[in-house]
Amino acid sequence: MPGVESAQRGAKSGAGAREPVVDMVVRKRTAVAEGVVHLTLEEPTGATLPAWEPGAHVDLLLDTDLVRQYSLCGDPADRSRFEMAVLREPNGRGGSVYVHTKFDVGARVEVRGPRNHFRLVDSGDYLFIGGGIGITPLLPMIEAVARAGVPWRLVYGGRSRGSMAFAQDLVARHGERVTVWPQDEAGLLPLDDLLSSPAAGTSVYCCGPEPLLAAVEDQCRRWPAGALHVERFTPRPIELTGPERAFTVELARTGRTLAISAEANLLDVIAAEGIEIVSSCKEGTCGTCETVVLAGIPDHRDSVLTEQERADCNVMLPCVSRCKSDVLVLDL
Repeated sequence: MPGVESAQRGAKSGAGAREPVVDMVVRKRTAVAEGVVHLTLEEPTGATLPAWEPGAHVDLLLDTDLVRQYSLCGDPADRSRFEMAVLREPNGRGGSVYVHTKFDVGARVEVRGPRNHFRLVDSGDYLFIGGGIGITPLLPMIEAVARAGVPWRLVYGGRSRGSMAFAQDLVARHGERVTVWPQDEAGLLPLDDLLSSPAAGTSVYCCGPEPLLAAVEDQCRRWPAGALHVERFTPRPIELTGPERAFTVELARTGRTLAISAEANLLDVIAAEGIEIVSSCKEGTCGTCETVVLAGIPDHRDSVLTEQERADCNVMLPCVSRCKSDVLVLDL
């Protein structure tokens, strides 16, 4: 998709590269909007936490087979705590309800990460577009560019003012750089006005519900390649052009060759052979299982890789992706 890609990421050395898992405790819980709680997690002994940068997220290992990802929204310079805001979604997959019902102050949870697929790149100007709880990964970015003195503005949409976490604080801290756009008062975000004319040297960062992301991507087709950076909380829609096909995967490090039927999931088949790939969302949104491709043409179906990364065919996410060639060789 010309002009549309996610932020660049650092290369991984192998599939599901091991990440730190820290036992943490909920030190503070605050309601910051309708259905949204702001959590502060700390290591019980006060140990220093892994470093992270704006745009990063962590896995919360909530229960057996219940792992969910949440963006960090605190200060990266503060290595004593992780902060995140969680929207309760009664019709979701159970993670947010678990957090809202069981994460009182004093609750313990294992946290894996951080990892970052939504890095803040150097730019001469920034346009941040947040939708609902999608404001969370943008908060550390805004503070970073504000401290650096780089021009920026935020347009923040939501169902209503009461549902928009951190809106009042953002306006109080940054004034006219922030536009709060409640849908019940002003309608949908004015994307035509914001994005119809490409702005040279401007990076656009957007996070929010899928309809917003799809509309922003459509508007940014006219923008320079790499200008738009998005992060998805749910998988992007995939349109299949034909029936699924079988293929063979060769695992270079272990010397195994596996047949992947048209009905089989690549990650599941590899895991069934006793070959460990750390995974999390199994929806192609978290990037945990990113795997190096040595040969073959992946059929990318994730919501993480950039268009350039898909074209390069150097990595793939086996939790959702398949293969366009007869043979796929992985660094496993």
